[in-house]
Amino acid sequence: MAALLAVLTAGVAGVTGCSASPGTDGSTTDSKAGSPADAAAPPGKYRTLYEPCGSIPRSTLKDLLPGVAFLPEDQHERVFRGTPAVTYDTDRRAGCSWRADGPDASHQLTLDFERVVSYDSTVSDDDRAQQVYAGKEAAAGLPAGGTTPRDENGQLPQTTGPTPGAPLPTSTATATEGLEPRILADLGDAAFLDDVLTRAGSTAQHRTVSVVFRTSNVVVTVRYGEQPARITEVPDSKELQEKAQGLARRLAEKFDE
Repeated sequence: MAALLAVLTAGVAGVTGCSASPGTDGSTTDSKAGSPADAAAPPGKYRTLYEPCGSIPRSTLKDLLPGVAFLPEDQHERVFRGTPAVTYDTDRRAGCSWRADGPDASHQLTLDFERVVSYDSTVSDDDRAQQVYAGKEAAAGLPAGGTTPRDENGQLPQTTGPTPGAPLPTSTATATEGLEPRILADLGDAAFLDDVLTRAGSTAQHRTVSVVFRTSNVVVTVRYGEQPARITEVPDSKELQEKAQGLARRLAEKFDE
């Protein structure tokens, strides 16, 4: 009997050794040690996304796309309906775009919703979303969100551009201070604005204002652009920035409902 017990004990020891990896000191360690399920990083607030093409009231679209008023009435519905972005999982990524050409200018509007999921149990969805947002900040010429200092109230300072609350300058060929990317306070958990003026073709000038914000584990991008019909005109930075920011704030409120 003693011999039989010795054999069984040796067999159990052999099975245990197959399920653990050797430690640096020669001892065995459990690959899941120190990472219990109740210590996993929390999931994000949002599990689905809004349908972006239906997220903007028609009255707002009329204001953002003034050229619609000059189109035949039977084309209004097509413009307001927008064009959905092609994605493979609308619970993770969704977008929509609109365009209207008028006699004075053409306007384009694009929304992009991205729900970020962390597949690392030690990193929360919110933290992973902040990393995605910070990458967009860096691409726009801003410091990474994680290194941007906050004031005593927890607000992100405006690092460039006009003082918060002051009117933005009307864009001219020499007034570039309103074009610089900058942090936006009081919009989601983090937000910034970018303003880019380019030439479309050889003469026409096109301005695109982008507002990007994060709310929990969702990153939202609003792009609003204008191209005047006259080659001598420059799109108004102040107006485009105000409208893009206004839309972004309404979307942030919608996510908070």
